[in-house]
Amino acid sequence: MTLDPVAPLGLRERKKRAARRAMSEAALKLAMEKGVEQVRVEDIAGAVGVSPRTFNNYFSSKEEAICSFIVERQERLREALRDRPPEEPLWEAVSTATLETYGSSGEPDRDSVTLARSMILHPSVHGEFLKAHARVEQVLADAILERAGAGAENALNARLMAAIVESAVKTAFFNWLVNEGAEPFLETIAVLLREASAGVPSLTRPEPAKKPKKK
Repeated sequence: MTLDPVAPLGLRERKKRAARRAMSEAALKLAMEKGVEQVRVEDIAGAVGVSPRTFNNYFSSKEEAICSFIVERQERLREALRDRPPEEPLWEAVSTATLETYGSSGEPDRDSVTLARSMILHPSVHGEFLKAHARVEQVLADAILERAGAGAENALNARLMAAIVESAVKTAFFNWLVNEGAEPFLETIAVLLREASAGVPSLTRPEPAKKPKKK
């Protein structure tokens, strides 16, 4: 059963999301503290008081759980985009929602650069990291299309716009990693989104179908 993307979440879905978020945060914290190799599914499950079986109902691996924060953040971005004023130009709304979402957690801690690099670039985690970004790109594309209005051309351009945003975020993140945190992550995203604005595709809200005149 597919949930209506506009409908408010029910209690059951909110509880599932909260459980998933708790396990993801525990996995990320343990990986940062102990190293990916030393973290077991049992450790993550125990940290949040659930069984390994429950963990496996949400995640296929510890690596997926570690990278789940990317998907979680994109869910917040979708909600932030829905909250933008309806009259606001689409790219402005998307850019503002992106900066608000990533800015809500503040600038990443420079002291954690080395740990973050060793974790994200770990072979098993890096693959999940890229897969997570591919999944959230579709989430954002759906949110953009929801705002712009359905239509074949809009669907294609919504995916392109989402790819531009995700590319800006990934570029800013890896720039932050490579430069030991010297280049501000949030500021870099803002710069990249401004630079990208010139090449952003246009999406138009479809005209409502005209009702046939009564004879």
